[in-house]
Amino acid sequence: MTAGSSVVQLIYNPTAGRHCNARLAALRRGFEASGAEVLLTECGPGREIAISDAASHVCALGGDGTVRHVALAVARAGRPLPMSVYPGGTVNLVHRELLSPTDPGEHASRALDGTAVRDHYSVEINDSLFLACASVGPDSRAVASVSPRLKRRLGKLAYAIAFCGVLMRWRRCQIRLSSAERELICEAFYVAKGRFFAGPWSFAPDACLDSPLLHVVALKQARRRDFARFMLALLRGKSINALPGVTAFTCTTLLAEADAPLPVQADGDIAATLPVRITLSADLLSFC
Repeated sequence: MTAGSSVVQLIYNPTAGRHCNARLAALRRGFEASGAEVLLTECGPGREIAISDAASHVCALGGDGTVRHVALAVARAGRPLPMSVYPGGTVNLVHRELLSPTDPGEHASRALDGTAVRDHYSVEINDSLFLACASVGPDSRAVASVSPRLKRRLGKLAYAIAFCGVLMRWRRCQIRLSSAERELICEAFYVAKGRFFAGPWSFAPDACLDSPLLHVVALKQARRRDFARFMLALLRGKSINALPGVTAFTCTTLLAEADAPLPVQADGDIAATLPVRITLSADLLSFC
């Protein structure tokens, strides 16, 4: 399909932390200048996303949470549709992975010319999915306690405020992990599909969007000092695998259980509570 016959469904979250109407308008103009018809669709908490039958391309404008919800809608659309991602929320790890242009016109041209398509193995987590990373531990409890109002006003700072509350009420729970090749007990774990976590940092530098593997890092203990050591290594770009009490492995399916309904953070949102089954999706998504 040529750019001139393209119908782009541009889905955006007006409540996202860094949403900007001027950015939305510029991106729309970029697609229209490339010859596409643009269908604007709002999304957000509690809003079902319906993919238009007329759409030949879907663009998600927002952060990781917006991209995850749009990708889930595309996966359920019942037909292959290419996606592009334009950053506009608190954090956008998928955009960081794809290295797509931030200039609206250049983004639109690349999205529609079809030369930069990249397949992506999304990850199913119970009845939802994620694209970049998931975790259970102190950071997921912080995400669960983030105030949406503060997130809209303060962006990343809202997570730091929420984590202060977790730091004061530190909880430790045993988690049972099992894959095809191993079973282990831990107190926190992280799953990567892409390289990045919470920004430019990485606990699994070999993870890749188009590789059919999950990269898992499990902390045997998640005391304050264990978590601080983990985060310090992460921020300094040091190898996580060398830390004491850390187990790193790859798999295609992971089962996680605990005696408490611990929250599961996926791409910056709470997507489930334990127990969960995390597995590679059989259907590839196409990003450009």
